[in-house]
Parts: sequence; structure tokens; C-alpha cells
Amino acid sequence: MKPADYAFGHGDERFDVTHYSLDLACNVTTNRLTAKAELTCVALADLTDVQLDLHSLKADKVLVDGAAPAKVTHKGARLTVKLAKPVKAGRPFAVSVKYSGKPKPVPGLFGGAGWEELTDGILVSSQPYGAPSWFPCNDRPTNKASYRVAVKYAGSYWASCNGTVVEHVARGGQHQWVFDQPEPMPTYLAALHIGVGVSRPVASGASVPVEIVHPPLVNVGVGSAFERQGEMVTVFEEMFCPYPFGGYRAVVTEDALEIPLEAQGMSIFGANHAAAGWANERLVAHELAHQWFGNSVTVGNWSDIWLHEGFACYAEWLWSEASGGRHAASHAQEHWRRLAALAVPGPLVDPGPARMFDDWIYKRGALTLHALRAEMGEERFFTVLRQWNVRHRFGVVSTDDFIALAEEVAQQKLTALFDAWLFSKKLPAPQ
Repeated sequence: MKPADYAFGHGDERFDVTHYSLDLACNVTTNRLTAKAELTCVALADLTDVQLDLHSLKADKVLVDGAAPAKVTHKGARLTVKLAKPVKAGRPFAVSVKYSGKPKPVPGLFGGAGWEELTDGILVSSQPYGAPSWFPCNDRPTNKASYRVAVKYAGSYWASCNGTVVEHVARGGQHQWVFDQPEPMPTYLAALHIGVGVSRPVASGASVPVEIVHPPLVNVGVGSAFERQGEMVTVFEEMFCPYPFGGYRAVVTEDALEIPLEAQGMSIFGANHAAAGWANERLVAHELAHQWFGNSVTVGNWSDIWLHEGFACYAEWLWSEASGGRHAASHAQEHWRRLAALAVPGPLVDPGPARMFDDWIYKRGALTLHALRAEMGEERFFTVLRQWNVRHRFGVVSTDDFIALAEEVAQQKLTALFDAWLFSKKLPAPQ
């Protein structure tokens, strides 16, 4: 399929946003948002207009470099800003948008994504197309930017967002938080939670602080799925490379969630994911692994989603092996048998937008890595994982990039292996 088929109608390839500064005033009770977004941009082509993605919210005032543009049109979820003066390729410019309304999830192939009302709070998880539900953006995974997010609200809630807390003021029932995310982040990894919670540090030997935010009545300590979270960070740092961001925050909501939610520097779980046992422990490991595979090293097109989900799934098996549980080979054998019993609809690379989050993508991706491990041997395989993260830190990658690295480390062509596992519909024999 064409790369545009995976874009969900979002994004403008003609410019990059290099920094987002968001000031959000939230009424949690009425689900009302009044906000201002300041976007620092650079033109990648000569521009007479720019297009931003903004869903269901009203753009009250738009400025470009501090002045009114020639025209603003907001049709559907597309905000088109006609420039008063053209901007040449390579030149910087700034767009300011004041906006307001009642945010709603962005509908799409996988249901609504983005801003969501909880029983008592707000949750925003943007993957893969939900970022326009809460701020105007250039919504494409190839456009990574730094972020500053300020959040104001009334009530005794706790706020969690990407990055480091640089300010928290609580006065007269009002809260203001400011979060700084200096490492580049694609829009789909921007997240926000405002809800009942307390924060506590997690002991670990990791290179960065680790914390967990959770409802007071939900156990996230001894006897929970999060009991060994600090150890997981340490193990993954040894396997993959030092943790790529300034800290890691796990957030547990009061509500049950169907699946955990991925975000940069943080992961979001439902209260139903806290109970001890492998079924939940593997989810904790999976979401943590995305900090390396998906968040620091990000696919440029969703057709290569296996580079996120296959790697995070294999990290579950690596954690199991490292923590005294089942060896990765045992997990591989189990899931190969399960996949062999299914009518798999297509190859791992470019499976089609509607199938990019199918479970077989996760499992076949992990099996591909296990086959590569068997082919290369331990030392070279883990060299590939570490070099993948070191060389492409905060970057955008493709399947071709991974094949090139694996063949460089192996010092031989691996065409037969990758053709069978990545590009063939037929499930190869287990390694």
C-alpha cells in the first residue's frame, strides 16, 4: 500500500513543528477546554499556507509570526491557514492558536482515539490518530518536536503528562502543573491524565527516576503486576541501552481499561491491570519496552509497525527469561503453534492500516526476532538491539534500516530469513 494510506488523512509534509507550547485550562466536571497552542515551525518547502489537524474544537484566534493570516478555514478536522506572506523553504515561522470547546475522541479504524472522559477524570492517549482531539498539530510520526505543557484545573486530582514536572502549584482548590519534554516526540505519543491519584517513587538501579501514579486504594507494590517494575527498567537498560528519556512514569487509572496505553516517558494502565500474574506483568514489561522501541526509535510509516510491537512483545519474553521465568524459546514455541493454527491475512510488513494492531503482528514480529537470535547467536543479536537504539536514538526508522543493521552485524546477507518472516504470507518453520 502507499504510505499515505497509513496517514489517516492527517499531517502536512511541507513543514515541521520543532516545539509545541500548550497552555490548557480544563474543567474536569463539564469536560470543557480553553487553551492556547504556540507552534515553532520550519518550512520544508515554499509555503503559501499550512495545514494543521484539530478535531471538534473551535479555533478562536490564529496568528502567524504574531500577525493575522490572510485566511483561516476549519473544515472537518483540518485547519488551513493561508499565509499573509509566503514562507521560503528552510525559514522558521510561528503559529499561535487559541482554541476552546468540549474535546471528543477522533473516530477512525480503531474506534475513538484521544481525549476521553473517565468516571472521575480525563484521559488522553493519542495513538495513532488522537492528538488533534486536544491540540492543533502536524499529526504525522515523522515530525518529532519538544513540548512544554501547562495544565490548570480545579479539584483534588493528580495530573500526569509527558516529561518532567517543572512546576506544581496548588492553591485554593486550583492546581497548575507545567511539564517539560525536551526530547523530540511525535504527536501520537503525547498523553495526559487528570484523575484520582498519588505519586510514589519506585526503587530501581536505573539511570533515571522511576515513579508510579495510582489511586490510593489500588495496590501497585508487593503482590501486584508492578512489583518488579524498577528491576525491569534496569534489565532493559542492560539489554537495549540506557533509558532514553529523563524519567519513567507509570500511571494507573481508577477506571478499568481494555488495554494499557503507550506514551513517551510514561505508560497508562487501568486498575484492572494491577493484579499480580504473568498476564498483567507482561503488559508492564511491554509498555516499558516501548520507551526504546517506538518512542525513542520510531517508525516513519505505520506500515512498519512490527518494529514497535514485535520488539515490545519480544521484550516481554526477554524479561520472562531474565527474571527467572520461562525462556524466550518457550514463549516462541507456544505462539508459533497458535499462529500456525490461524489463517494469517498477510505479510508482517505493510499489513494494511486496518490490521496494524492485530495480535498476530505482535507475535510474528517477536518470532522474527527470535529467529534472528537463533541465526546470529547471542552476542551478535544483542549487539543489534543495542546498536538499533544507540544509532537511531530519537530518530525515525524503517524495516530497511533494521535489515541493513542486522546484516552489518552478522557480516552476511540475511535475505532468506527476512524474506520468509517479513515479506511472505506463509508462516515460516520455527527456529
